[in-house]
Amino acid sequence: MHRLAWLRRLWRISTGRFGLIVVAVVLIAALVSLFWTPFDPRDVDVANRWGYPGWPHLLGTDGNGRDILSLLMAGARTTVYVAVGAGVVATVVGIAFAALGALTARWVRESVAVFIDVLIAFPVLIIAMMISAVWGGSLGVVIWSVGIGFGVNIARVTRPELRRVLHSEFVLAGKASGLTPAQNLWRHLLPNVAPVFIVQLSWSMAVAVLAEAGLSYLGFGAPVTDPSWGLLLADVQRYIGIHPLSVVWPGLAITLTVLGLNLVGDALREATDPTLSRGRDPLAPPRGAIRHVPEVVS
Repeated sequence: MHRLAWLRRLWRISTGRFGLIVVAVVLIAALVSLFWTPFDPRDVDVANRWGYPGWPHLLGTDGNGRDILSLLMAGARTTVYVAVGAGVVATVVGIAFAALGALTARWVRESVAVFIDVLIAFPVLIIAMMISAVWGGSLGVVIWSVGIGFGVNIARVTRPELRRVLHSEFVLAGKASGLTPAQNLWRHLLPNVAPVFIVQLSWSMAVAVLAEAGLSYLGFGAPVTDPSWGLLLADVQRYIGIHPLSVVWPGLAITLTVLGLNLVGDALREATDPTLSRGRDPLAPPRGAIRHVPEVVS
């Protein structure tokens, strides 16, 4: 039960509750679209072009007569696929670089720090566009480009935290008891930097959603045969002056999803970090006064 306590704390936080609801709606839409959508998102019905919201097209239709609600539900699959894939890649890359930059010899740590700074100097979207120009636009390119780019950012933020926790008494006790560096990393170091890591990971997943939509909008992301919120936005934005509602729906879906992921990350940090928890002590100082600031350790 103690392991689920942070879930209850997360739900009690209003921003976390809102973020969870938004993320849950996107996940449910993505799952349901695997089996059912109101209309086939690829069906073209020229007779019903630019239909207004109503029955049976609840959100209207686009310039090809496709049902916008069905396109949004199918596009949620692409969004979830990119967010989860980029999050997994960012997690592996971030933990690997952070561990190398915190647990190895001094010359290795300094080399890793310089390498991370060099990679951060290149914008993720520019790298993705360059890779897409060589290998062609695909979701795989977006996932790997965004995952590696934000994995480096995660490593840069997590590395000082690992160095700080590395000198804690319980870590030294683990070393004295015979734990290997990998065991110490898994049992002691990563759990203690999890709040910082979670916030960075949620932010990277949120930006992955934006990156996929932006790259698809520019033609470097999802293929035209795959449903995508970015592709839908690119199709309908030319007619924004005539049919503004058709642009509102994909833009609103992207905005709410990114907002929900960011709010979940912030609330997760508050729920899992005891120095930020609410209601811990009625006489405790305000949260802003005890907020933890990562210590930079060389």
